[in-house]
Amino acid sequence: MGRAIGKTGVVTALGAMSGTSLDGVDAALLRTDGRQITEFGKSGYRAYTAAERRTIAAGFGKWHGPEVEAAARVVEDAHRALLGDFEGVDLIGFHGQTLAHAPRTHGTLQVGDGAALARDLGVPVVWDFRSADVHLGGEGAPLAPFFHHACARHAGIEGPVGFLNLGGVGNLTWVDPAIDAPEAEGALLAFDTGPANAPLNDLVQARLGMDFDDGGRLARRGTVETGALELFLAEPYFARMPPKSLDRNDFAEMVALVSELSDADAAATLTAMCAAGVAEAMQHCPRPPERVLVTGGGRHNPVLMQMLGVSLDCPVAAVEEVGLDGDMLEAQAFAFLAVRVARGLPTSCPGTTGVRAAVGGGTVSLPGGADPA
Repeated sequence: MGRAIGKTGVVTALGAMSGTSLDGVDAALLRTDGRQITEFGKSGYRAYTAAERRTIAAGFGKWHGPEVEAAARVVEDAHRALLGDFEGVDLIGFHGQTLAHAPRTHGTLQVGDGAALARDLGVPVVWDFRSADVHLGGEGAPLAPFFHHACARHAGIEGPVGFLNLGGVGNLTWVDPAIDAPEAEGALLAFDTGPANAPLNDLVQARLGMDFDDGGRLARRGTVETGALELFLAEPYFARMPPKSLDRNDFAEMVALVSELSDADAAATLTAMCAAGVAEAMQHCPRPPERVLVTGGGRHNPVLMQMLGVSLDCPVAAVEEVGLDGDMLEAQAFAFLAVRVARGLPTSCPGTTGVRAAVGGGTVSLPGGADPA
């Protein structure tokens, strides 16, 4: 079991993330006091099997029922297997798996029992990060911006910068690292840009039995259907002022827009839609970022990165350019947020989720089941 973390000092936190692209579970160690990054540690990955992906996907868009329960079991088992391989952990940040997200109506649902993981792994677990934000009028997403702020300062970035995460859904964090506290006015603006990898992954899975468009090879052979792209950009979501967030399937009609296209043209068009959503998002930034740093699986797609480079009015590069790990950034974010939750620090604010005031989300579960001191 990890030692008591107290209210000050650097601790070792283990963060875990299972995203909507359903590739698997990422886990990463981080040394931090919840304000600054001290050291990046070991990371690990546990891929979902095809059967596990099907089980989780069957729960998408559902709030309860046998499909949700089955998805939760898969998520918990996968996390238990991966997180048990780490030693010297004081605290775990467990995001769980988002199955449904409708903050203005139903709320948000991330499956996986953090209390059970705390009991089984013998380490305190922070989980259910989003509910408190939603209950106070926030979107409940995105939650990585406070960590992006810490990353920008850790990397020595001085001017405004954008962190673009391209997972199942795309989200942008605009950061002013000159402002000390992430919750301070003007330090952050964050919101979902639109669909990212999810529609393309779904298309190639359904048509070709592939998990994703590896290296953008399929899209590279295709031609973008401009009519479908224009219909996509006519969606009212893009004109809405941020903060704002999306569910994985909010743009499910994207696949219908390309249903009559060849495999290559459909892939090219869906890839262009992702880039176009990001370009539309830039108009909402308080000041133009000096560069955009891309994290998540989308940065491995050279066609998408090329489209972003053409569409945006600033340099675009993978986060590795500033010494960060784009495959593990979200897992590291939940390690960072876990420490903030345990120490009573805010994890979201009006500029990141639209919540009425800065709030710290999350539930802390101890191995013995007792309430944390």
